[in-house]
Amino acid sequence: MKKLFAEFFGTFWLVFGGCGSAVLAAAYPELGIGFAGVALAFGLTVLTMAYAVGHISGGHFNPAVTLGLVAGGRFQAKEAFSYILAQVVGGVMGATVLYAIASGKVGFDAVNGGFASNGFGEHSPNGYSLAAVFIAEVVLTAFFLIIIHGATDKRAPAGFAPIAIGLALTLIHLISIPVSNTSVNPARSTAVAVFQGGWALEQLWVFWVAPIIGGIIGGIIYRVLLESKD
Repeated sequence: MKKLFAEFFGTFWLVFGGCGSAVLAAAYPELGIGFAGVALAFGLTVLTMAYAVGHISGGHFNPAVTLGLVAGGRFQAKEAFSYILAQVVGGVMGATVLYAIASGKVGFDAVNGGFASNGFGEHSPNGYSLAAVFIAEVVLTAFFLIIIHGATDKRAPAGFAPIAIGLALTLIHLISIPVSNTSVNPARSTAVAVFQGGWALEQLWVFWVAPIIGGIIGGIIYRVLLESKD
């Protein structure tokens, strides 16, 4: 249960901190943090919670990471479902608190404002197609898993993995916020889509399928091509 609570709180913090920066601070008049600030916020959520609870659960906070670690031989498949459930529930709870805060401002509209949801086509921040979004999510999640496997490898310097992983997530967001608003995490996408309630739920399948495919590919690549067999 401690592992599941760690995943719950870690994903809560990721959604509340990352999506919260987008909803509350990205376009704040004159002092908005913009894309770069949102990207950094997502990276910092993972970095901080990886240090806080990573030693308890492994610090996945993401169904694609959990399944990618299964594919890479770093995590037991029998535990995957409970981890993913804890992540989704934690993410939705984080979005619930964010919604309660954001709705305290006059004129707030989660439906028309998007509520930091992921999308393609007319719902992509810069109008990217389904194919472009799918490719980006697969490739970026695959590299995220390669970085996670490498940073936590027994040959890697001890204690620095959360920094590398947090910076990797920051870089991923810097690349792909204009493309899909960046998912690489089905729990994050689900959490805010619930409150957007329309097109975000209709397009949500992409942000489950593509990151999971990418995560599994990344795990297999590291396991087969890069991991030491000693």
